[in-house]
Amino acid sequence: MAPATTTSLLHHNGIYFTFSARDSHTLFFNPHKALRPPNKLPLSSLSSVPSSPLGRRRTLVSTVPVEYVPPAPDFEFSKELARLRTLRSKISACKNLRDKIRVVESDSKVKRYFRRDHYKNGFAMVLESFNLDEYELFLLKCIVAAGQEHVLGSGYDADSDVDGEFGSARGSLKAALYTLVEMIEKWDGIDDRQINEKKVDSEALRSLLKTLRDVEEFYDCIGGIIGYQLMVLELLSESAHAEKNVNFQHINNSNSIGCQLLEIHPPNVLDLSQDTEYAAQAALWGVEGLPHLAEIYPLGGSADRLGLVDSVTGECLPAAMLPYCGRTLLEGLIRDLQAREFLYYKLYGEQCITPVAIMTSSAKNNHEHITLLCERSKWFGRGRSSFQLFEQPLVPAVSAEDGQWLAKGQFSPVCKPGGHGVIWKLAYDNGIFQWFRDHKRKGATVRQVSNVVAATDVTLLALAGIGLHEGKKLGFASCKRNFGATEGINVLVEKGKPDGTWTYGVSCIEYTEFDKFGIADGSLSSNSLQTEFPANTNILYLDLNAAELIGSSKDESSLPGMVLNVKKTINFIDHFGIQHGVPGGRLECTMQNIADNLTNSFPSRCFEGVEEKLDTFIVYDHRRKVTSSAKKKRKPADMSLHQTPDGALLDIIRNAYDLLSCCDIKLPEIETNDKYANSGPPYLILLHPALGPLWEVTRQKFHGGSISNGSELQIEASEFLWRNIELDGSLIVVAENVMGSHIDKNHESILQYGYRCARCKLENVKIWNKGIDWSSDKNLYWKHDVERFESLKVILHGNAEFEAVDVNIEGNHLFQVPDGYKMRVTSGTSGLSIHLNPIKKEFMDCGSWFWKYMLNDGHIQLELVELEEGS
Repeated sequence: MAPATTTSLLHHNGIYFTFSARDSHTLFFNPHKALRPPNKLPLSSLSSVPSSPLGRRRTLVSTVPVEYVPPAPDFEFSKELARLRTLRSKISACKNLRDKIRVVESDSKVKRYFRRDHYKNGFAMVLESFNLDEYELFLLKCIVAAGQEHVLGSGYDADSDVDGEFGSARGSLKAALYTLVEMIEKWDGIDDRQINEKKVDSEALRSLLKTLRDVEEFYDCIGGIIGYQLMVLELLSESAHAEKNVNFQHINNSNSIGCQLLEIHPPNVLDLSQDTEYAAQAALWGVEGLPHLAEIYPLGGSADRLGLVDSVTGECLPAAMLPYCGRTLLEGLIRDLQAREFLYYKLYGEQCITPVAIMTSSAKNNHEHITLLCERSKWFGRGRSSFQLFEQPLVPAVSAEDGQWLAKGQFSPVCKPGGHGVIWKLAYDNGIFQWFRDHKRKGATVRQVSNVVAATDVTLLALAGIGLHEGKKLGFASCKRNFGATEGINVLVEKGKPDGTWTYGVSCIEYTEFDKFGIADGSLSSNSLQTEFPANTNILYLDLNAAELIGSSKDESSLPGMVLNVKKTINFIDHFGIQHGVPGGRLECTMQNIADNLTNSFPSRCFEGVEEKLDTFIVYDHRRKVTSSAKKKRKPADMSLHQTPDGALLDIIRNAYDLLSCCDIKLPEIETNDKYANSGPPYLILLHPALGPLWEVTRQKFHGGSISNGSELQIEASEFLWRNIELDGSLIVVAENVMGSHIDKNHESILQYGYRCARCKLENVKIWNKGIDWSSDKNLYWKHDVERFESLKVILHGNAEFEAVDVNIEGNHLFQVPDGYKMRVTSGTSGLSIHLNPIKKEFMDCGSWFWKYMLNDGHIQLELVELEEGS
């Protein structure tokens, strides 16, 4: 049932303001609600033609934005844009800070603001009390010049001097709001003098100055604070006033790609699911190239949709901290990486530690939480020197109505991360590319923390392998797009230039820009792109030299895919404790649109096969092997599991089904998500990635047997053998030394691959126990936090070994094997026969048996080597 809503009307200075309070907790206000009729939404335009010069069906998409995104603002954009452009141009021509200050001080808004009586008598004294330096004063004057003086505080804003209806309406709104608040406070019996006393929060001012410094310095390539606001208004103006005239032969509109756009085509892809031989070869290129690869994780997003909160402190947490399948999402990324490094060790006998660069932010104390997690995990046995954490700046959120900065109170703008596209410039500014170069790295794989299946089978290794082997600059991992998903599409962009040359490149259109490009989305229809264009998943391979060249550029190209997405609601609580939900957004960049700067030029228009000649490429695979994200919290009674932790878990289990069913293991097939919306998964299978991670490796470790419905299988080991096991219940194998043992190196604990690994061998075993209590309402399956009646659990300490051969194991059992020992379980005359013996000294490091990995005709072949007779 919808919450009760109470609407009130407040009259102030001839203007009526409507207020709606839902459940007496949230106050929403809209001064324009009764003043402006709703805008009409036009249909987006899209047409198809049966053929094209490239020899396949083409979808021609207008780049002219549709008429409506936000409503047209009341004030004149043209005058404000002209003023800001002039101001930015003058500031950019200055050679020093003093010259910049003189230019800003000559701006009409700044003059007007700083000559007021309230400034001279009040705010000037406030500023003097903080002893600000010249640069800090310059930043504050820039915020006034950008038209955002209201951020400096309710008592110090300049709304009454803004020309036109808009300025007076906004000033009257603020006056009305504070009148209302004062009335409420009087009702509460609070002393008026105490409430109206202007107290400046020094911490808030320092925080504001940091934000302004970050915006001014990081966005220097577009003009700092002035350029940021100019770009906001330009994008807002484009959305509100764009023309609808479309000429598909000569489209004159410039977009984020920065050039005339003629056609958008469905791209040709390298389908790993169809050409399995090529996929295997490409994955081997990726394994071979691991010493030349780096990892980049953009973890700076605020992940508001996930709603993750610390159960003890109540603090909001970033997505990287989500406990998923027994570990945080960040730990899951590192585990996937270590599995690939372990595979490299098993093939080539060499230790390989990949440098990892992590972009964080201060949103939800993201940087602090991630740093503490790495420290608590002792840097995951990789050493502190193999990580670089660099923090992205927060940027002001703006109103969809007029582009004004949203503010919680005096000196307190509402700020959000500026999108993952800032990563390239930020990486250059922080010396990340030089750090990679010092580690002799040529390329990098990029993945987001919420995608829990990106490293499944060949996906990441084949993507990186092709990129390295073929000398490509950028690669996308893609798949079929789900209807209505909040994800973009990969496209082939074809552009014609006035000089007669043509450029081609694979790129991406974000879902937030579909309206701008006239792209229909949703249900299958004649103008839907669902069946033609693959999904953009933000899994990338990148040539580091190419990325550095773009990140180091001194213009807008260093911030690719700049967009202003104002389709969401910005929620915040102001300094009066009033909650607001305001349509708005912030200036964002998209990391994948670095592709727009990596196109190839040709002297004439190309026909078939142009993708083979490009520096950009796409690999394609089954969706559940490429992307399944834990992006948003599932709402109560919501039947949709898409992009929730629950839905992602089902895809992990589907992948396990695909993997094990090819090993002659019988197990129930997973049905569609709606089948399990209220019941949880049909069974649980969680396998450590170091068992592969390539499926052709894992499949040689499993063969025969069955897994019954309602069972649970968790294997946390790499040296593992399954032969003809019948499982009905819970089997859990947990090893301390999954991929090796930690050694002390330069006063740090470093994981040495292959050294003193734990081992588990199961042959001809029937396991029966009551397993998971599937009826328990305490079960949280995606956390792997479940209630059990019974289980068979094997815990391997250190280099311990466990074997069970030709035996039936019924009921609840816990086998703990101490470090340096081997336990063997067989059938005895009156139940189980259990033998625990020390591992022979000569086998302490390598084990009494192990898997030997060999390359054979483009594939990895395993041989079981048994060093001890009867092992």
